[in-house]
Amino acid sequence: MNEQNNTPPKPAHTRKLRLSVLWVISTIIFCVIFAIALSPQVHAQGRAENPQGGQFSSIFRTAFEIIQRYYVEEVDPQVLFDGAMRGMFGALEDPNSAFLPETDMNSLRDTTQGVFGGVGLFISPKSGDPRHDGRPNFLEVAAPIEGTPGWRAGIESGDLIITINEESTDVMSSDEAVGRLRGQPGTDVHLLIRRGEMLEFPVTLTRAVIEVPTVRHAMIGDIGYLRLLTFTPHTVDRAREAIAYFQSNNYAGMILDLRNNSGGRLDAAVAISNLFAEGKVVVSTRSRIERENRSFYARGRAIVPPNTPIVVLINRGSASASEIVAGALKDWGIAYLVGERTFGKGSVQQVYPLGRAGFRLTTARYYTPSNASIDAIGIPPDREVRFPDFSDVDAAELNSLLNSGRIADFVRDNPDAAPANVDAFVRGLAGDFDLEEALLRRLIRNDQNRRAGSLVLDMEYDVQLREAVRILTEENFALLMENTRTLKSLQEEAEMEDDFSLAS
Repeated sequence: MNEQNNTPPKPAHTRKLRLSVLWVISTIIFCVIFAIALSPQVHAQGRAENPQGGQFSSIFRTAFEIIQRYYVEEVDPQVLFDGAMRGMFGALEDPNSAFLPETDMNSLRDTTQGVFGGVGLFISPKSGDPRHDGRPNFLEVAAPIEGTPGWRAGIESGDLIITINEESTDVMSSDEAVGRLRGQPGTDVHLLIRRGEMLEFPVTLTRAVIEVPTVRHAMIGDIGYLRLLTFTPHTVDRAREAIAYFQSNNYAGMILDLRNNSGGRLDAAVAISNLFAEGKVVVSTRSRIERENRSFYARGRAIVPPNTPIVVLINRGSASASEIVAGALKDWGIAYLVGERTFGKGSVQQVYPLGRAGFRLTTARYYTPSNASIDAIGIPPDREVRFPDFSDVDAAELNSLLNSGRIADFVRDNPDAAPANVDAFVRGLAGDFDLEEALLRRLIRNDQNRRAGSLVLDMEYDVQLREAVRILTEENFALLMENTRTLKSLQEEAEMEDDFSLAS
């Protein structure tokens, strides 16, 4: 007999256990085969229900791993991650939404705190894509911060920064450029500035600790002049103090100057608006996210008496929170807008941290009380007043004059120059450069004002401010307000002008 025949039979319960295990294994195998056969249908159904579904994250992860393993050279995974994030946010074609590497997140925190090392220039966000007209996408100055190196050097809203330390800004994002402008106080940064089509000049700025100011005020006869430079937690208190000063001087009208105010905190903008009226909608936000759809009301007590004549000064450097205030006062029918069309930054961004990095994402848009959108359109004035432009012929002479540094040297060496000395200097410049004496005097006064630092206003050369004063002192303000157009109609007219300019 062989060994098999001598083996004693297995107990019945052991045979049943083996059969159960075999059945379970068979069932698992069958389920796997069935799942494999069914998976294309499941994926197809998932794509149909969610065309932007989670399969993209899996594809991205696969591509990331393949590059890591098989690319001809070893690649830092951080470099791949940063590049992928920049590409994803660039695809949104929204200059206000961006990936923020660690350095940019640190700069953002510095700005939020209100103190940082830099040159004092607010920069307009720009898309990373080339311009539609094929021209270089240089960096644009939104507004200089008063009293800072950029402001004292005469850089203005709308100026283009062509290079930073001889590196073209055409290939920089706004955040990258801000990172290059900031740095250790006391160090220099070299810029090439373009103003208009013809004027181009170099500027060397020495970085300083930048403290963002808030409010300036003064009396112009019986008119209270209130200038808001930015919107911070302190702006409302400083504005209340200014209005109390106006009240003590029996003011009969008011000028609210929002020029070159690039914005700040939304709650401060709402609180400032509340000084002029109460119980009204200041601004609304709209989004596809339900919680972002909100209306912000002026809920406190107004301190500016109703029917007070108010002129609001705006220009292309007025953005975001300053546009909210101008739009609210305009839509409430209590203010007349003078100057130039505002920047048009009417969107809401949220900042999301990603470890030490993060990103800024547009989640909603602002709408004025009359349902007018601010974003990319801006707020046109009721009465447009521009500073005199220089001609193309003037530009060449201005290039030579600014690059010579003669005005800057004169103002630096003669801080308290008598009018007779200024007149003699102007005559000398007019003999050397083919420029009108009025323009030369304005350039000198601008440089003097910037070096003085604490000057609140300049009635002699500020044509927009002079017009605001003239409106309040010489015109029938009530009749003027009755005949003003709505903000919506002003925007539509401005858009038609833009379309005409593009077509021509």
